[in-house]
Amino acid sequence: MKYIQIVFSPTGGTLKAASAVSEEWNETIETVDLTDPQVDFSTYSFDDTCIALIALPSYGGRVPETAAERLGKISGNGARCLLMCVYGNRDYDDTLVEMEDIAEKCGFKVRAAIAAVAEHSIAVQYAAGRPDAVDVKKLKEFSKTALEKLQGESIGSKLEYKGNRPYKKAFSGGPVPKANQLCVKCGLCAEKCPVQAISKENIDVADAKKCISCMRCVKVCPHSARNVNKAMMSAISLMLKKTCSQRKECELFICT
Repeated sequence: MKYIQIVFSPTGGTLKAASAVSEEWNETIETVDLTDPQVDFSTYSFDDTCIALIALPSYGGRVPETAAERLGKISGNGARCLLMCVYGNRDYDDTLVEMEDIAEKCGFKVRAAIAAVAEHSIAVQYAAGRPDAVDVKKLKEFSKTALEKLQGESIGSKLEYKGNRPYKKAFSGGPVPKANQLCVKCGLCAEKCPVQAISKENIDVADAKKCISCMRCVKVCPHSARNVNKAMMSAISLMLKKTCSQRKECELFICT
């Protein structure tokens, strides 16, 4: 049996949650990094001898468009699949049902799903430090249960979790980070941007038409030289306060 994890994790929270699950499989895991704009994802093709973990973040209750597009190029060919949606303690809304639709269209057989919480990528004070030790313990337990289903012969019934078709309106118009006075023009932000929204010739400002507000440039900058306008950050934090302040827990969904 071959084991794969397909991950879109600009700031690391989704990868951390995914790793807590895949590490319990005690096998060599091949990782497909959906944040790499240089990769031709159509070259990835799996089959029914494979077990896949597809881990994506929820952006405003939807799958990020970039992640959806890149995942959609991969051929599952009957590979058994565990979905993982990772959200910033607000809600994942339609993300899991959208992930299921994309995965099944690619030819994956979805048998289980997890909704996990990670530090909010924009308003980092919400779910700060998550997935924490409590989350990791729970995710490892979920991993063992899910793997039994993934290794079994019976496909089982359809998964049931919240979410709507048609999906809610996609996330758009998010904050676009800019360089501040600490920027030394090292170019790391441009190199690591998943959508190549930052030009090395003009590091200061990202292309707002390309930027997906993933905050990777903020996360990877070694000089803390990129940030979001303070007024916008205050508005975002206030908007999220009511829905993000109460701790939400990881959830597991299994085909019966």
